[in-house]
Amino acid sequence: MKDVENAITLAHKEEWARVVATMARRFGDLDIAEEATSEAFAIAVERWPADGIPPNPGGWLTTTASREAIDLIRRESKRHGKHKEAMRIYDNDPHLPLGAIDDDRLRLIFTCCHPALVMENRVALTLRMVGGLTVDEIARAFLVQETTMRRRITRAKVKIKVAQIPFRMPSTDDLPERTSGVLAVLFLVFNEGYLPTGPNTDAVRDDLTTEAIRLARLIRNLMPEDGEVIGLLAMMLLIEARRAARVSSSGELVTIDEQVRAAWNSALIAEGHSLVRERLKTGVPPGRYQILAAINAVHTSAPESRDTDWSQVLALYNHMIRLDPSPIVALNRAIAIAEVDSPEVALATVDPLHAALNNYHAFHATRADLLRRLGLSLEAHEAYDRAIELSGNSAETAYLIRRRDQLAR
Repeated sequence: MKDVENAITLAHKEEWARVVATMARRFGDLDIAEEATSEAFAIAVERWPADGIPPNPGGWLTTTASREAIDLIRRESKRHGKHKEAMRIYDNDPHLPLGAIDDDRLRLIFTCCHPALVMENRVALTLRMVGGLTVDEIARAFLVQETTMRRRITRAKVKIKVAQIPFRMPSTDDLPERTSGVLAVLFLVFNEGYLPTGPNTDAVRDDLTTEAIRLARLIRNLMPEDGEVIGLLAMMLLIEARRAARVSSSGELVTIDEQVRAAWNSALIAEGHSLVRERLKTGVPPGRYQILAAINAVHTSAPESRDTDWSQVLALYNHMIRLDPSPIVALNRAIAIAEVDSPEVALATVDPLHAALNNYHAFHATRADLLRRLGLSLEAHEAYDRAIELSGNSAETAYLIRRRDQLAR
């Protein structure tokens, strides 16, 4: 019995994305793909203990999911036309070609990132359907309410159905116009792994960061000359290199200025730096991810925190804010301003962001630190309280509580 449970668990880890991708390709509907795949695994849980583990679990799940999808379509009279098409595909037609992408999960991400959808909805839908993030986690990433994000995802699904957007495997020619959405998905998946926001999650989710890096490497192989692909991969590697030093033995977040740099992964840092230099040699103006990679390269080049070239970091953020004048970029830029100029000047840059970032924990944490450095303990305490209230990561919450409790009363 235990062997069967282990087999089902392993199949879920290895086959879920592939079966969903196959069902979506055959039947052209994400909802049916997911529901049929769920039914197939439920049937496996019921039958495998009695019938034994099939010789080809993945093939068994795909066949069962196909039959469940057909049954779903049959039960929905409005899908009569799709039922005929599905039966034809299932019974007679050969499998559709995989197209330019061999990896099932990456292929499904490119498929979901259809340019007919608004970028935010495109990314949100893909994070939900393929990335495995909850609606609440996606909402946190976009700094919106969960109900707002749920409506966005629903609208994206409705548009796919009403507009009959073709859910097909992207060809090589399709890749460039979909890449920005795909990179945004991987960026947000990586961020959720780097600093998980969901309740009762681990301080760091290396399953998400590792998968995001794996997929970024695959995209680089597909598009080796795309600077933003290289930039995103380099940024991920340079951040991932610091993972072992990010959480203390007591479960508290360790900020980069306090991390033991000997614990950093030197191989990943070397690879990340090499990718950054590779892009610099081209002389092509960098995009958002390339600038983020360069910023992380500056941080990881310093032997000690005090050696960080903050002037270069600020110059990179000055460039970044021209490309992406978002409140988040302005907030991160303010941290560099505090080091180059003063906490007072930085605070004057941060305070106007209140309306846009009031529900973002990092805004209040940054403001608290600046107030602390200015000796304004009462105001800093209030800002720490708000940051702690909004923080969804246990390690970060522990760090913020300690910093708050160290304030002079």
